[in-house]
Amino acid sequence: MADADAVMTLRIQLEREAGGGVPSIREYTTRWGLDARRLALASPGAPLLHPGPTNEGVEITAELAASERSLIATQVVNGVATRMAVLALLRG
Repeated sequence: MADADAVMTLRIQLEREAGGGVPSIREYTTRWGLDARRLALASPGAPLLHPGPTNEGVEITAELAASERSLIATQVVNGVATRMAVLALLRG
């Protein structure tokens, strides 16, 4: 993540047991969870992205998800609009 221009973390899908390859949620958070210390490695002001919904405290801290660098809410809104547009095009 050193000097990254943007940082994106993905959602672990707990409801689908997608974390099966990880010994535990704690292990996942310890190894890959995004916190202030890790984000500090990126370029100053690098935007923070996540497709949503977040599992705060697992893949990202609540503080980062709500921070000024976070574009998560915008990304989620735009993702919904994009999927609606694709479905409209496919429907004809």
